[in-house]
Amino acid sequence: MSTTSPTAPQTNPGEVAGWPMLKIRYRTDAAAIAALLPPGIAPGREPMVTLTIYNVPIGGEPEYGVVINVDADYNGTVGEYTLALGIDQEAPLFICQELWGQPKYPVAVQYFRLGNHVEAKVVHQGCTFIEFHGEVSGTLPNPADHEQNEWWVKSVRGVDPAKCQYDFPPHVVHVWSKYGTAYLQELKGTLTLRESAWDPIATLLPMREQVSARLWTPVFKDRSIKLAGPLDPQGYWPFADTISGTRWPGTSGGPKK
Repeated sequence: MSTTSPTAPQTNPGEVAGWPMLKIRYRTDAAAIAALLPPGIAPGREPMVTLTIYNVPIGGEPEYGVVINVDADYNGTVGEYTLALGIDQEAPLFICQELWGQPKYPVAVQYFRLGNHVEAKVVHQGCTFIEFHGEVSGTLPNPADHEQNEWWVKSVRGVDPAKCQYDFPPHVVHVWSKYGTAYLQELKGTLTLRESAWDPIATLLPMREQVSARLWTPVFKDRSIKLAGPLDPQGYWPFADTISGTRWPGTSGGPKK
């Protein structure tokens, strides 16, 4: 942990770059995470869920989004498996799915800070399925630089969905990132998850304990995206059908009932 006193970022009025990310961690059931991970990706040591709500300029304009990750390991490497990445831009959706298997899908995100009050909502198909209200309770020392491993899955099924055939069989995509921290603040607040057939986080990853909520201003230092290795095609088949481009389990044509 750094002993250097952090300095609050200074930006031009109205600037959309440099927004902090709202990072919320909560504990769920180990069995719930295990049920969502395809064979070859193992649950992490703790049954933890990380929600990241952000505003980052992409393609010259703000992109509001939400990332839903669970702690998960691949080939003995500690990391996080991305179940859903909702954004309010349309242009990158299919490009990112095609290139990397990134589980992007369209959502509406409201995220702002007013004084010490922080509020965020994520809406899809008319349902606000994630909501947070909190207050800044303090500024934390900047931690040391850290690395993060994320796992995505890239695959393309064959044109006959009745057969277990792939045009591109499932492969793990390893996303490695290195971050610094420009500013870090603690929040006291409440995360609310609501039931939704299209975004079943409340039912498939129920919150047992809210562990932390922070405003994190990252420093992006390095990143790489590479194919890490294949998954068993037969074992992955039940996980190939998903909702809206996410990794939530679905049935053809819509959400799982």
